[in-house]
Amino acid sequence: MSVGAALGIAIPITFVVAGFLGYYITRKMVQNELRKNPPVSEKQIRAMFLAMGQKPSEAKIRKVMSSMKNAK
Repeated sequence: MSVGAALGIAIPITFVVAGFLGYYITRKMVQNELRKNPPVSEKQIRAMFLAMGQKPSEAKIRKVMSSMKNAK
């Protein structure tokens, strides 16, 4: 087998393996980050308003949720 044929086979295989490894590592990192810092829920926003001494209305909660979604 010539050097050119060996490189022609080895380089694409290396790219495929690197792609799968990159996907797997990135997926694990994202899952880890979500486990450490879960997304904020409406229940947590209600608790935040109560801790600040405010009565949480649905309009306020929806406004905070939409502003958090738009900020991402």
